[in-house]
Amino acid sequence: MRTELATKSAAGFLMIGFEGETLPPRTAEILRQGAFGAILFARNFVDRTQVSHLCHAIKSLDDRPIAVAVDHEGGRVQRFRGPGFTDTRAMRDLGVHPEGAEERARALGQLFAAELRPLGIDIDFAPVLDVDSNPANPVIGERSFSTDPYVVARLGAAFIEGLQAGGVAACGKHFPGHGDTDIDSHLALPRIGHDLARLRRVELVPFEASVKAHVASIMTSHILFTALDADRPATMSPRLLALLREELKFDGVLVSDDLEMKAIAEHFPMPDAAIDAVVAGCDVLLACHTLALQDAMIETLAKAIHDERIPAERVLEAEVRRAQMARKFVR
Repeated sequence: MRTELATKSAAGFLMIGFEGETLPPRTAEILRQGAFGAILFARNFVDRTQVSHLCHAIKSLDDRPIAVAVDHEGGRVQRFRGPGFTDTRAMRDLGVHPEGAEERARALGQLFAAELRPLGIDIDFAPVLDVDSNPANPVIGERSFSTDPYVVARLGAAFIEGLQAGGVAACGKHFPGHGDTDIDSHLALPRIGHDLARLRRVELVPFEASVKAHVASIMTSHILFTALDADRPATMSPRLLALLREELKFDGVLVSDDLEMKAIAEHFPMPDAAIDAVVAGCDVLLACHTLALQDAMIETLAKAIHDERIPAERVLEAEVRRAQMARKFVR
């Protein structure tokens, strides 16, 4: 593959974050270069008017669709707050009272879409489909709908249906399940020893339901499931991601969690880990903070594409999936 084409293909795997309330010049260059899109955080937000202008600036960089995403789960993980945004209680509260819970979850998805879509937000990295199975978990907890995998499955599917009916792509996370850890993968590399039978019984139940609800995307977790792959976390594990593709029959966009999280950055060589994530099956790689790393990831991926360490069919497969999502949700 020619170098210029390989660089464009490499950039297409990235969804990037940046500092500030306006678009930095180098970030704009990466997006023009072909990056799939940008992810916004509270650091990029002042109010509805400002963030709407920012989304428009991002989308105006090229004739092709450029996706804009945000973590808008409700509860404590909600990047945009203030006038025009509804502060909601933790998702756990939806699962406490079962009567009418699915209708409330669907309505919440519709509400979030109504608040995000007019701004230019295309993808909401929600809902959390992790089962709240470990009381010592420092990062999931109340973000989960329930300790019961079937409650998480029902409410997660309803939320997805509501959000996507409103024109915003959902992203179920964190496959194959971050609920039974006592370590935050932002800070360290969690290890879970569950075998496949346990995963099918608990962790995979909500993800299977999300696939049946036609979820547009699913986010991987940076967790070692040692009984299935003792060397590579789910984001970089072909065996674990094959569960999603082959067993659960998911054919949407597979998004890595942020590759700058310490679970990856302090345990695997960067930016080479990006190659492993793509080869394993990730269609989009989050790089949420460091401009130098974003540049290095594009360079590293481009060389791997050029040298065919990333097969051409893997590049094409990811491009097709991203294009299908863009046609449906990116405006």
